[in-house]
Amino acid sequence: MPITEGVNQTLSKMEESMKERLSKLSRDFSVLRTGRANPMVLESIKVQYYGQDVPLKQVAAISVPEARVLVISPWDPTALQDIEKALQKADVGAPPQNDGKVVRINLPALTEDRRKDMVKMVKKIGEEYRVAIRTDRHEALDKIKKAEKAKEITQDDVKGLEIRIQKTTDHHVKLVDDSVAAKEKEIVTI
Repeated sequence: MPITEGVNQTLSKMEESMKERLSKLSRDFSVLRTGRANPMVLESIKVQYYGQDVPLKQVAAISVPEARVLVISPWDPTALQDIEKALQKADVGAPPQNDGKVVRINLPALTEDRRKDMVKMVKKIGEEYRVAIRTDRHEALDKIKKAEKAKEITQDDVKGLEIRIQKTTDHHVKLVDDSVAAKEKEIVTI
């Protein structure tokens, strides 16, 4: 008995969901502050600009001239005060310094205790994503079992699909583990 379109859609949907989770994990890790300056830590900051909440990157250029320094250069010099206020409100780990042309943020080095806390947080985030991937696997397996009960596929098909689903799950969990290990290494490297 050939595998039905519904079963193929289930497998595709599971893989797509797992890939989305990996890209979200990558975004989540990119906004974590490590020992180096990263413009992504400012990604979520909104600036009050002409009465509108606007993402910071739409009103200014963000650069990293040194390892622990972020420089925010507004496109419109009149927005400098608004950018500074938004950065103060966001509490990015260091006070913004306005020199009249740009805003600088000198990020302090992470302490050993803060590094340990960050590693714990990275591990916790990684575990949440592993659980989410296993949930995707569980949902796919449930749909496969329902298809078997509805006589859409055979027991042999189910066995083959279970193996395929497990291999896909293992692959994506390994990618999460690799991301967690890389982020931990980045955090503990001084």
